[in-house]
Amino acid sequence: MSPKRSIFEEVGSPEAARPAAQPGLIDKGQTGARGAIRVWLMILFALVFLMIAVGGLTRLTDSGLSITEWRPFTGALPPMNAAEWESEFAKYQEIDEFRIQNQWMQLADFKVIYWWEWGHRQLGRVIGLVWALGFGYFAIRRQIPPGWTPRLLLLGALGGAQGAIGWWMVASGVTQGEGMTDVASYRLATHLGLAFIILGLISWYIMKMGRTARDLLQAQRAKEKKQWGLSTGLLHFTFLQIILGALVAGIDAGRSYTDWPLMGGQVFPATAFTFEPVWRNFFESPGLVQFIHRVSGYLLLIFTVVVWLRGRKSVHPETRFAFNAVLAAMVLQIVLGIVTVLYGAPAHIAIFHQGLAVIVWVLILRARFLSGYPIVTSLRGARA
Repeated sequence: MSPKRSIFEEVGSPEAARPAAQPGLIDKGQTGARGAIRVWLMILFALVFLMIAVGGLTRLTDSGLSITEWRPFTGALPPMNAAEWESEFAKYQEIDEFRIQNQWMQLADFKVIYWWEWGHRQLGRVIGLVWALGFGYFAIRRQIPPGWTPRLLLLGALGGAQGAIGWWMVASGVTQGEGMTDVASYRLATHLGLAFIILGLISWYIMKMGRTARDLLQAQRAKEKKQWGLSTGLLHFTFLQIILGALVAGIDAGRSYTDWPLMGGQVFPATAFTFEPVWRNFFESPGLVQFIHRVSGYLLLIFTVVVWLRGRKSVHPETRFAFNAVLAAMVLQIVLGIVTVLYGAPAHIAIFHQGLAVIVWVLILRARFLSGYPIVTSLRGARA
């Protein structure tokens, strides 16, 4: 005698013939090579970080104008013999930086600054090659997850734009008879700003690639909107401070006033407005540019504390820790900025200050990411 059947069971469809449920179908066909792409992005992140550091040292050693031409392909090869070295040195001797500032240089001295700038440009080519090879490999193998191709292409496009902006910056200092001994500070700020944008996008993509599409979708439902908004504001404010720091670096304003908290014994520097028209002072006056950078730093620290006070109320432990890390790094950065001023911006301290700015930038991005995509933990501390 056959067993009774449920009224909800379809005739001719025995229970044993039904396929078992398969968890995780939301991610099927959408994962691509997430792990491998994430490793590739991490390599790009490390290279861009190194590029920022080398770029800073190139500026601090006054090496940026040593190569007076932009040759994206043929420039990959350095001078190979004495005649080629003499030719490069002769080109450098024609520009204002040599005529006004570096007439003392001999060929051996020129080679030192040349190698710094050549290395900086070469590293840019390496980054472009790593991006092209990685993107091409994953694209050909069709391993890029849906929706990610435009994002990864954007990194390549911004990298190419960065190379063009780099030459636009250098060209402002390769002058004859104009009295320019450095690149234009606003062009330097544009160049550095784009580098931080590229680094920020890579960091964001690494964080998103580290979690599945299903995980991100679920986490977004627990988004802490107030913290997300505040961390977004902090991100923008920090970017502004980075741009102001680039303006300081572009005119060596960090070496013009080396006392703190006053500037030349005064709250407001006496030499703030020395150029005509007035707007030039906001880009070219060492006193005014450094003053603005200082005041902006104080305001940024205050806003960071406000954001931290809100962040520490998060119900998610990892989010709270992320905001604690932001506050600690920001305080350290402010202290290091003061030390940089007091010691007259020596190269080893100045480059550490710039490198720490990258760390602060990434930590803010992570805190923002965890505000939007929190990692939910159970009462026992295990991830949900």
